[in-house]
Amino acid sequence: MTSQPRGGGDARRQYQLVADRIRALIETEGIADGARLPAERDLALQLGVSRPSLREALIALEIDGRVEIRGGSGVYLCAATERGNAATPALGESPAELMQARVVLESAVITLAAARVTKAGLRRIEDALEAMREDHAHDRKPVEADRRFHVSIAEMCGNSVLVGMVGTLFDGRHSAISSRMSGRAESTHTWQTAMAEHEAILQALEARNPQAAAAAMCSHLLASHGRWIGEPSEAGARRAVAV
Repeated sequence: MTSQPRGGGDARRQYQLVADRIRALIETEGIADGARLPAERDLALQLGVSRPSLREALIALEIDGRVEIRGGSGVYLCAATERGNAATPALGESPAELMQARVVLESAVITLAAARVTKAGLRRIEDALEAMREDHAHDRKPVEADRRFHVSIAEMCGNSVLVGMVGTLFDGRHSAISSRMSGRAESTHTWQTAMAEHEAILQALEARNPQAAAAAMCSHLLASHGRWIGEPSEAGARRAVAV
């Protein structure tokens, strides 16, 4: 399938296209309201799409009120609403594509940052990590401190454009589809794991090792996405080697 440019705002995202195909399948096969959809693996094979793409599409359908995702049970068709069979609306950029963009950008950014390390810059990154620990200790989601951690790394590059790009991509997590995916996946354990990954990033920066810093950042971001879509973090780490 040839991708279309998004400059005009009319091009549909991959999860919308897959969600529309699921809607068509529901109509074609006459799946009744309240019935369970085929298992994720079977549905992905039937549609010829990857399971991560399918998960994004199912989340989009859930937000649109067409299906209900029941953890450990499956995906069930909700009663059709007035707009239930309409085209799936845009709910933000694809979480997978956002994370791919972050991997490319932040791996390059941290490579440059590692060559321009300053004591003041390291202190800002350390403070952000400490704020994450403090939030976590008080049962608060450390999202803002997490953002500050990544932006502080970009600030060491001395390039305001890169700082803005890192912040903008991070803020993509607040879109409807990304928020729903992260909300399902985040827990005390996942934040503990993320903070350990942040610690590895900081250590690589302290060592002024660009290669280690880029590898740690890439591994962290891929593992984060793996947690969002329900893949083991080890799988994300293995993929990081190939990026």
